[in-house]
Amino acid sequence: MDSSKMKRSLQYSYDRQARERDQFGKDGWKMAERALFLSALRERHLNRLLEVGAGTGQDSVFFQENGVLVTAVDLSSEMIRLCREKQLDARQMDIYDLDFVPESFDAIWSLNCLLHVPKADLSEVLAGIRRVLRSGGLFYLGVYGGPDSEGVWEGDNCEPKRFFSFHTDEAIQEAAAAHFRILSFRRIDYGHPFLHFQSLMLQKV
Repeated sequence: MDSSKMKRSLQYSYDRQARERDQFGKDGWKMAERALFLSALRERHLNRLLEVGAGTGQDSVFFQENGVLVTAVDLSSEMIRLCREKQLDARQMDIYDLDFVPESFDAIWSLNCLLHVPKADLSEVLAGIRRVLRSGGLFYLGVYGGPDSEGVWEGDNCEPKRFFSFHTDEAIQEAAAAHFRILSFRRIDYGHPFLHFQSLMLQKV
């Protein structure tokens, strides 16, 4: 799929769903993941956080309420509007072009955003994330994966149907290791018939 066409379709899909998705509850295992990352930030005295693919801002609010200085970015203008309603510093931005000076952030949080990046583009996107993260900073990368596949998911309940890129555990670690040190990798089984969650704690060295 042409990347510009894919981005337009993705933006439109999330714009349409923004208000509905803001009503979704947060799974317990996702809340546990962000609590673990908050502990890692506190342990290392990291305070400037960028959320990449912030959605409606629920995770950014959690970090902000716990004393972290948060900037939230998302492709969807409607998601950004909801983030701003929550008093977040939120900016509509393409993850292919993070418009910040190098090393602007101590840490980066990205939960189920990079699974919309085609495999051929993932290294470029990870390099852009690395550029805005300071040396020694932490990057939480969390995506669904397991099978090796990509394309528009015909079973998607969103309209227009979204593009997904799923990696094997080995492949997502290999992609991450080309740009970051892997501090931890964990597989979380959450009850899906063929997907699991891939949790990576990464560091810029």
